[in-house]
Amino acid sequence: MDAREAALRRAHDHAVRWLASLPDRRVPARATVDEVVRALGPELPDGPTPPADVVDLLAGACEPGLTAFPGSRFFGFVVGGTEPAALAADWLVSAWDQNCVMRTVSPAHTAVEDIAAAWLLDLLGLPAGSAVGFTTGATMANFTCLAAARDAVLARAGRNPARDGLAGGPPVHVLAGEDRHMAVDLALRYLGLGTPALVEADGQGRIRPEALRHALDAAGTDPTVVVLQAGDIHTGAFDPFEEAVRAAHRAGAWVHVDGAFGLWAAASPSLAHLTAGCAGADSWATDAHKTLNVPYDCGLAVVRDPSALRAAMGLHGAYLIQDDRQGDPVDKVPELSRRGRAFTVWAALRSLGRTGVADLVDRLCRHARTFAEGIAEIDGATVLNDVVFTQVCAAFGSDARTDRVLARLLDEGTAWISGSTWRGRRVMRISVSNWATTPEDVTRTLAAIHRAATSP
Repeated sequence: MDAREAALRRAHDHAVRWLASLPDRRVPARATVDEVVRALGPELPDGPTPPADVVDLLAGACEPGLTAFPGSRFFGFVVGGTEPAALAADWLVSAWDQNCVMRTVSPAHTAVEDIAAAWLLDLLGLPAGSAVGFTTGATMANFTCLAAARDAVLARAGRNPARDGLAGGPPVHVLAGEDRHMAVDLALRYLGLGTPALVEADGQGRIRPEALRHALDAAGTDPTVVVLQAGDIHTGAFDPFEEAVRAAHRAGAWVHVDGAFGLWAAASPSLAHLTAGCAGADSWATDAHKTLNVPYDCGLAVVRDPSALRAAMGLHGAYLIQDDRQGDPVDKVPELSRRGRAFTVWAALRSLGRTGVADLVDRLCRHARTFAEGIAEIDGATVLNDVVFTQVCAAFGSDARTDRVLARLLDEGTAWISGSTWRGRRVMRISVSNWATTPEDVTRTLAAIHRAATSP
């Protein structure tokens, strides 16, 4: 057995033990950063260490400092879990070690990406032939789509931003609901567009169409981008796409949809009504490592007009082996170096199938409703949102009491549920996003919430 095979076997053994521990382990990490540093040893050795021993040291020192993100009782953020076929495919991704940006250099990944992209467009009800880029996550997916949007609306105004930059050009107005996700603001900052003009939203975070129309009128004929939302991070609410898209297009604006986790509602026949009209937009961002449950990291940037995406993201180098006729994956993402994210997406979709994806989404939503029903039965607790998707927001009377409940939950360790501030009030925010979560996990977590809420 050579050193590489020995190291891989050790890594496999540690990974299997880690996964086997998830159903029963404490969800929050047991060790602090300083404790992990001491266990690893902060000094760089003078000489080499056998690879298998390095793996043992890394796994042994880090295991106490790991949070059970892929476990079935992590509800703190929308992070998903790791669907088995996608996890196994991700191991192959690292072993194959492909730089998956050019069609002729890595034909295997390009073939898988082409198939997975077509499947995604079909499942999500988006226009066939749209360009799909595989990014690190929703932040870069939003960045990628909004770069295409920025350049397209400026081109309509006679400006070539790739050649001339933004200085001296017409202003680009970006309109977004007041409850948009912070990733949108970050992407706009990267793109030199600044903070969006905020449009009034209703009590669930949905943009108000009449307020959007007024904002569009104020923007006039200037280049304009409208950002809508599929799945509010606190309430799970969806913007009224049909009205909003129609108003934006009537004003000549580009419409982008941030659907990091909520866009997957379109894959479920029972939930697709939430995304009605969404397919009329010009671009969409979502994550596969959220609702689809592939390993980190994998975002998806979808643009209706492939030429707009290629104009914003494409590059040329004399040493590159590019396919000018069909285009390359590098034309759809910001990175020139990129791991094979499409392999894991293809594996998850091929494993689940159309009905499996729908069942997964439906199951997550059922768990969210069960959480809401169970919390509503606790004295002094109030569910604050309409539970239409996978998010539940609850308060336990005063802000101080809500924070005490959250602190007790994390201290006990049965589950991880994080706090937030929504509409000026401290809340418990539950995000259900893991394929492995069972009704028993929900029951067990509800019991922990009840204990935390009723402890003296």
